[in-house]
Amino acid sequence: MSITTRVWGLASVAALGLCASLPAQAQNADMTFFVTSVGIGKGADLGGLAGADAHCQTLAAAAGAGSKTWHAYLSTQGAGAVNARDRIGTGPWMNAKGEVIAKSVDDLHSAANKLTKQTALTEKGEIVKGRGDTPNMHDVLTGSNEEGRTIAGDADMTCKNWTSSTTGAAMLGHIDRTGLDESAAAKSWNTAHPSRGPGGGCTQDDLKSTGGAGLLYCFAVK
Repeated sequence: MSITTRVWGLASVAALGLCASLPAQAQNADMTFFVTSVGIGKGADLGGLAGADAHCQTLAAAAGAGSKTWHAYLSTQGAGAVNARDRIGTGPWMNAKGEVIAKSVDDLHSAANKLTKQTALTEKGEIVKGRGDTPNMHDVLTGSNEEGRTIAGDADMTCKNWTSSTTGAAMLGHIDRTGLDESAAAKSWNTAHPSRGPGGGCTQDDLKSTGGAGLLYCFAVK
């Protein structure tokens, strides 16, 4: 084999490898929704909404979609309470594989949304381990009711507005829309049950105890 032939052969292999990676990168660039592949690691202490948004932004950038502005789907409580549905843009939103999971905010909070275990993918395009998998990681932090709004009352459902990794509680959704029974709550993507555990309700171990890892829903605002 001549040196010229060998060089062309190596160049062809390199080109094929580059081309193989382009479709995934192109899909990720169009992605406008994902579930975080990892949590921040401090339980429900996310550094407030700003810290949660930064986590979404960082993961999106690593996946090739950092040119968009990303917000975490989280509500807060008390004075100046924020509704999760009011901070995620207007849609439509699609996952890393180009599948539309909701066309609008109202569609997202209706029975017509397309959120399932197979479509609620991470920024890497991976399925999150759910009920029946090891480890179960289907609990996602939301702090929201079924309409995506702040939860009324004095009970803490946001782990002190996402600043506590000890006491409190956070409302959780089920990424795989599956729970212990066939109730509406068990199948809810955004308001399945509050966190609980021996550490106070907001620690990393507390979140793990019911099948979670401190994951978030992230939406491209623009």
